[in-house]
Amino acid sequence: MMRDPLPHPVRLSRRSAVEPFIVMDVMEHAARIEAQGGRVIHLEVGQPAAPAPQVARRAAAAAIEAGQVGYTAALGIPALRARIARHYAERHAVAVDPERIVVTNGSSGGFILAFLALFEAGDRVAIAAPGYPPYRHVLSALGCEPVLIETHAEDRYALTPERLLEAHRSTPLKGVLVASPANPTGTMMDRAALSTLYAFARDLGLAFVSDEIYHGLDYAFPAVSAVEIGDDATVINSFSKYFCMTGWRVGWMVVPPGAARTMERLQQNLSISVPTLSQIAADAAFEGRAEMEQVKATYVENRRILTEGLPKAGLSRFLPADGAFYLYADVSDFTDDSAAFARRLLDAAHVAATPGVDFDPFRGRQFLRISYAGSAPDMTEAVARIGNFLSRG
Repeated sequence: MMRDPLPHPVRLSRRSAVEPFIVMDVMEHAARIEAQGGRVIHLEVGQPAAPAPQVARRAAAAAIEAGQVGYTAALGIPALRARIARHYAERHAVAVDPERIVVTNGSSGGFILAFLALFEAGDRVAIAAPGYPPYRHVLSALGCEPVLIETHAEDRYALTPERLLEAHRSTPLKGVLVASPANPTGTMMDRAALSTLYAFARDLGLAFVSDEIYHGLDYAFPAVSAVEIGDDATVINSFSKYFCMTGWRVGWMVVPPGAARTMERLQQNLSISVPTLSQIAADAAFEGRAEMEQVKATYVENRRILTEGLPKAGLSRFLPADGAFYLYADVSDFTDDSAAFARRLLDAAHVAATPGVDFDPFRGRQFLRISYAGSAPDMTEAVARIGNFLSRG
């Protein structure tokens, strides 16, 4: 039976009117081409081609065979929280109390918890441009105001105290979010730069949030964690990138002392807990580092293929690839509309890349983000296809 149409359309909230995450639209377009028999080389999505470490998959399989998989404590399985804390002693020579560890539904869940706990509706939070789109989209959906601060080559595309102070003097800020290695640029902040920005933000009374999801994928120099610098930073990390566990949706936070109970209450109500199997696999994943280091070596080779091959193909300007698995390439010699350029590249050459407008409303029309998380043969083929595409004009 057909129902009568509603007399009035459903009214949706203003805060729900966030912009799309354009990389997902590119993936959908690529899927349509593949459904018609085309072979697309995927440079658009930041997803490792390698699977989770074998030891993680085996642990999850064993847990399934053992029987019921139920809820866990909202903050996470105690063994996993303790293992994450031990990770900071092993990798960063810092003692972190396991009580400060919060297991989250990916880094995305961590950002939601952090923003809800740290900021009131209407608070202004500084983030770098270019930067990961959901930073500003989630902040907006929660009623906060993301304040985009342009970054520049001389600062390695990172926020600086000077630009942070300028934004704060314009209208007071309540927080700042940094990422190193950064998405989409792949650039990193060294210890001096991160320490200086942290101290400056603290002097201004700003909450300091550090996105460390790409830690482990560092090439230029070892990544520095904010936990090495100060206890009152909120650190967000994930098993998605280094451990190749994107679809498992498991991450973690290191929260300031005394903040865990707040995060616990929020998580209890928002999601109850993180999927149990994912937590069991994540705990085991730390024992798969040798396998993950082999995967990292493939990124190093992919990075070499692109940084050497793309200039010969015609794309010679891109930001330093310090870490993560991205190149942020300047395509202004070919277009002033990176979204249209990306569509043509996908339709004509079957190479999927993400337009910079996803990451930067100021200069994104001049850039493409290229992910090298795939295979070396795909990187070589991508260079050839891009070269042919550019040569045809």
